[in-house]
Amino acid sequence: MKKRLLSLFAVFMTFTLILSACSGGGEKSSSSESKGSEKNPVEGRDNELVIGVSGDPQNWDPIDTFLLDWSTIGTSVFEGLVDRNLDLEIQPGLAESWEYLDDKTLQFKLRQGVTFHNGEPFNAEAVKFTFDRLLGEEGQKGPQYSNYTSIDSVEVVDEFTVNMKLKSQDPVLLTKLAGYGAVIVPPKYIAEKGDEHFNNNPVGTGPFKMTGYKRDQEVVLEKNPEYWKEGLPKLDKVVFKVIPEASTRLAELQTGKIDVMKRVEVAQADTVKESGFLELQEVGTPTAFSLRFDTAKKPLDQKEVRQAINYAVDKEAIINEILGGYGKPISTFQSELSFGNNPDLEPYPYDPEKAKELLKEAGVSEGTELDLFIPGNDGNFKEIAQIVSFYLEEVGLKVNINSVDNTTLISDLIPNGNAGHMYRQGWGGWTLDFDNTAYLMYHEGEQWNPSFKDEKVEELLAAQRATVDQEEREKIFKELTEVLFDLAPELNLYSAVDLYAVNKRVQNFQPPHEDRMRLEEVTVK
Repeated sequence: MKKRLLSLFAVFMTFTLILSACSGGGEKSSSSESKGSEKNPVEGRDNELVIGVSGDPQNWDPIDTFLLDWSTIGTSVFEGLVDRNLDLEIQPGLAESWEYLDDKTLQFKLRQGVTFHNGEPFNAEAVKFTFDRLLGEEGQKGPQYSNYTSIDSVEVVDEFTVNMKLKSQDPVLLTKLAGYGAVIVPPKYIAEKGDEHFNNNPVGTGPFKMTGYKRDQEVVLEKNPEYWKEGLPKLDKVVFKVIPEASTRLAELQTGKIDVMKRVEVAQADTVKESGFLELQEVGTPTAFSLRFDTAKKPLDQKEVRQAINYAVDKEAIINEILGGYGKPISTFQSELSFGNNPDLEPYPYDPEKAKELLKEAGVSEGTELDLFIPGNDGNFKEIAQIVSFYLEEVGLKVNINSVDNTTLISDLIPNGNAGHMYRQGWGGWTLDFDNTAYLMYHEGEQWNPSFKDEKVEELLAAQRATVDQEEREKIFKELTEVLFDLAPELNLYSAVDLYAVNKRVQNFQPPHEDRMRLEEVTVK
């Protein structure tokens, strides 16, 4: 069996090398000497940075989007009451401080002397307008509304103080407020120009203001000279070029047309490493990937069968051989960056004999077929699905792989329980708190949970939402992860590691864990 595994991986590695050669966009250096003498091709860009990104969110109104492509750029334009730095620590933003006056009243003291890009003052009225809009008719049309439904209203106390009245306790509220759905927007500007104009001409309080936008082509940001953080930003201009194809982004980087490339593919990593003027930077992310089980379908209604599948698959081999090491093993459906991750839990070890034993005990006959659904546009995951299929074949299960449109998979097949026995699920964990994942994945009746239910899980989910004491929540999450590990509602594969390629002229650039680039401290030489 080991020889067959090695042979299969050899085929995939050969394929990966071919992709790497095709994606290179130029010749590789043949020696360390040529690498050292390679000239940096960037010319004529003084205090300006150009970044190549893969997508355009199509709309810059923060209540209308949940796309990471928005956050990559929008974080430089907008700010919220609460901020999260590149190390993912909660810190003051447009609010200097906050405190709970009682269980359902959160008071914010606002920063003074801040103005929007159009000169409009930031104050308590702007905060109230923002949340009235987010929670009102306009906001309810968009995807951000559901994240903030624990907020009943925002009341103005004085020009720089607001009280946020809550319908119920929300232990994840502060980290949600650090997300991009609740950034503060200018009341007068939106009232005068209208929502449609705001969609394409956003105004915030951030370090850069948007001065140009060509849909699906480029976004131009220029320094906000009135920014409230003294001495920042250090760049005069940042241009984001929308380049969907990774091979084209790399070619633009190699020829000096862009300085930073987002979403480097694994097959391109060596090309970047071998360049004399480029640097490959990697960063762990909160995004986790699994094959989730529809527990209503036999034989996956049995815990022992779900555990068997976890034992049958060598996750470390997938990370090392298919992902080139750019992934991290996970024991539950969250990354190590998530509050609630249990470091005491080790992922299921690769033990095909144990898998066979459990399948036999569960009465699963040799050749039992399982349908697996994956998104058709994810070439990388197609390889992973084929490897998983091979592993399961080795323990007597036959997997039928079905590739479907990603939107159809997420919006139709999964919610309606029509995504086979198993399906690919990627989850961003944007709040960096297991509540956001666990409640939506395991609470009975949620959109992306067509069948899983367990009384103990329900009890623990409710308990962690009933307190804002983080130490108590951590204890609850520890128990919850142990219960979920035993129940095995999915085959947890890995948490993603993102790759960025950066021209060495760029200084102080730190790749973000959650796509939200922070550029105010960045310089170029």
